[in-house]
Amino acid sequence: MNPNKALWEKGDFTQLAQTMRESGTKLVSTFNITKDLDVLDLGCGDGTTAIPAAKLGARVLGVDIARNLVEAGNKRAKEEGLTNCTFQEGDACDLNELKDASFDLVVSIFGAMFAPKPFDVAKEMVRVTRPGGRIIMGNWIPGDPTLVAQILKICSAYTPPPPEGFVSPMLWGVESNVIERFGAAGVSREKISCVRETYTFTSSYPPLHFVDKFKNYYGPTMNAFEAAEKNGKAAELQRELEELFVSQNKGGSEATSIPATFLKVTVNR
Repeated sequence: MNPNKALWEKGDFTQLAQTMRESGTKLVSTFNITKDLDVLDLGCGDGTTAIPAAKLGARVLGVDIARNLVEAGNKRAKEEGLTNCTFQEGDACDLNELKDASFDLVVSIFGAMFAPKPFDVAKEMVRVTRPGGRIIMGNWIPGDPTLVAQILKICSAYTPPPPEGFVSPMLWGVESNVIERFGAAGVSREKISCVRETYTFTSSYPPLHFVDKFKNYYGPTMNAFEAAEKNGKAAELQRELEELFVSQNKGGSEATSIPATFLKVTVNR
């Protein structure tokens, strides 16, 4: 099996996505989505970005490598009565089932950044975007002191080194890499802009319960705990994550509200 597919079908990302709904809807409201716009949400999960976009009147296709998340997205769209929002399986590195220039807006919020071939991802996003259209990415930033970058940093210390040729997904959070990757896909520098913005994870349960969600349902963290168990370091990993979540929580002792900084990339075709 494709290792990237295996990673994201592991666990149940919908458990984490529930904490992302509020920020997802808020972010989509800044995309200037109008009725009848054709939108592709790449690495869509269960629709945290796709469903708010469809509610604004766009025709939305969500594509994700994980079958369980595609099924969850279609279920959510049906429950919401959204006939203009569908989800299907696909690989951000090779969108062969999608025609050239078929979308006005291609969005990927913390999705396509995890695909293993970043230059292919940029090329495919550009290919399926219509001239005059836009690409918007949200990417976590390497070394950033906020939540997600720190979770991935902590987890990497407990997992075996990646295979030779592995390209860190976090490199999508570096502006020079973004420019290089889209440049290789034919986009000139002046059509690419990057700004830092904040995404907030919110829930009605306390941060220690949120740690358990990552431990039990998020592929990278699940892998880290499995490796840590073998080395007798699971308690150490648990403690590091608990300290991180509690120290960054702004929601008080009984609820979770943790901001995380990301790089918002806009590419104009």
